Amino acid sequence: MFSIDLLFEATLFGILLGCFYAAVSLGLSVAFGLLDVPYVAHPALLVFGSYCTYMLSGLGIDPIVCGVLLMPPFFLLGMLIYRFYYETFEKRGTDAGIRGLAFFFGLAFIIEVCLILVFGVDQRTVRASYIGNSLEILDYRFPYRMLVAFGVAVVLTFALTQYFSKTFNGRAIKAVGQDEGALRLMGANPVKIKQLAFGIATAVNALSGAMLIIVGPVEPAMDRIYIGRTFCVVVLAGLGSMSGTLVAGLLLGVAESIVLMTLGASWAPAVSFGLLLLILGLKPQGLFGR
Repeated sequence: MFSIDLLFEATLFGILLGCFYAAVSLGLSVAFGLLDVPYVAHPALLVFGSYCTYMLSGLGIDPIVCGVLLMPPFFLLGMLIYRFYYETFEKRGTDAGIRGLAFFFGLAFIIEVCLILVFGVDQRTVRASYIGNSLEILDYRFPYRMLVAFGVAVVLTFALTQYFSKTFNGRAIKAVGQDEGALRLMGANPVKIKQLAFGIATAVNALSGAMLIIVGPVEPAMDRIYIGRTFCVVVLAGLGSMSGTLVAGLLLGVAESIVLMTLGASWAPAVSFGLLLLILGLKPQGLFGR
C-alpha cells in the first residue's frame, strides 16, 4: 500500500529530480522557446558536454568546474551552429522549419556516431567527493549529486532570468522571436541577437552536461532518453519562460518519482509524454506562456 511517508519521500526526491530536469532543459528553453529554432539536437549536445566533462575530469578537475570551463568553447560552437543554420535554411525562408528540423536531427545523429567511434558504447562516469555520498536528515537521505543539480538549476534559472529582464541584449533576445521588424527599429540586428542567444543556449548545455554525468553514468545514445523530457519541460513551462522551466521541471520530477514508486520504473518514461499531450490539449501556450 502506498503510504503517506512513501508519498512524502517520493515528493522530496521528485523535487531534486525536477530541478535536474529543469537544468538540462534551460538551453532548449532559450533556443526553441525564444528563437523558435527546432533544436532537437539539444540532448545530443548535452551528452557531448558530459563526455567533454569526462575528459577534463581525467586531469583531476572537479566536474562542476569542468562544466564552467567548457561554457566559453560551447558558446562559440553554438554561434557557429546557428550561423550555419541561418545561412543554409533560415535566410532562404523556404521550408526553413522542416529543413532545419532535418538538419538538427542529422547533427544529433553525427554527434552520437562520433561519440561511439571515439569512446565506444560503454558507460562513462566521473569521480568527485560528493558523488556516492548523501546528506542524512532524520530518516531521509539526500544524495549530494542531486543536491548539486538542485543548486545549479536554481543558479542558472536566476542568472538567465536576470539577464533576459535586466540587459538590452537579454530583452532583445526575448523580443526577436516576436517582432524582428520592431527590433531593427531599436537598432539591434536580429541575426546577431539570435546568434548570441543560440550561443548562450549551447553554453548552458556544457554545464548541464556536467550535471548529467554527475547524476549518473552516460552513454552516446542517452540523448534519446532526454528528447521527450526536455521538450515536455519547455512546452509545459510555456515557451521561453526561465522561471516556468524550473516549475515545470519540478512538476515532471515529482510526477515521475511518484509513478516510479507506485507503478515501477517501466512506466516512468511515459510520464513526460503523457504530460506533454495533456498540456498541449488543455493549455497549448503552457503554464507560463505568453
